[in-house]
Amino acid sequence: VAGETEGARRTIPVALMIGTAIVTACYVLLNVVYLYVLPLDAVMTSTRVAADAADAVLGSGGGALMSALVVFSTFGALAGIVLLGPRVYFSMASNYRWLTWLSVVHPEYRTPHRAIVLQAVWTSALVATGSYRALFTRVVYTEWIFFALMAVGLMAARRRADYMPAMRVPGYPLVPALFAVVATAIAIDRLVSDPLDGLIGLGLVAAGLPVYYLSRAQPGRTTPKA
Repeated sequence: VAGETEGARRTIPVALMIGTAIVTACYVLLNVVYLYVLPLDAVMTSTRVAADAADAVLGSGGGALMSALVVFSTFGALAGIVLLGPRVYFSMASNYRWLTWLSVVHPEYRTPHRAIVLQAVWTSALVATGSYRALFTRVVYTEWIFFALMAVGLMAARRRADYMPAMRVPGYPLVPALFAVVATAIAIDRLVSDPLDGLIGLGLVAAGLPVYYLSRAQPGRTTPKA
């Protein structure tokens, strides 16, 4: 996505910082509201805190309205995933000849349509494996492993003599190091809490290792932007 952004070196860092600050503020304020409206025991035991808080404030029907808003908001998240995910596959395919079939751009819409189809098939397969909780435990938590690796990779990249950062963030290296530790702790906590599903998730990640080593053995290439 950054490759399709005008003035990415300036726009992406600013967008990330502003977006992260806004989302963090919204989450913190929502939790403050929950704790203000509901007793602490109710917050700790509820499986639908937002709906319970809406019921307490708006009366009967408030929970249903909040649930509808939450469902509606998921469409925004899905739109982001549909936009971003296939472009990760497209970017990978743009660099390796044996993945050429994924790097094709639709002649009319200029979208990575084959990568979009691949993500749709893979997502459908994951959804069919079980409940939302199982899907979260097996798949989503493993993202934190890669979040930690990205922070470590940033610190490694900063050591290179030819590294030219687009923007320097105050607090380096404490900020990425702290983030890597927290992300690792989250992944370990999920693995300890549910070892079986956690190991299944790690197995899915490990299944990509052959692709990684095969990719390293192939010459690079470039393709049009999507």
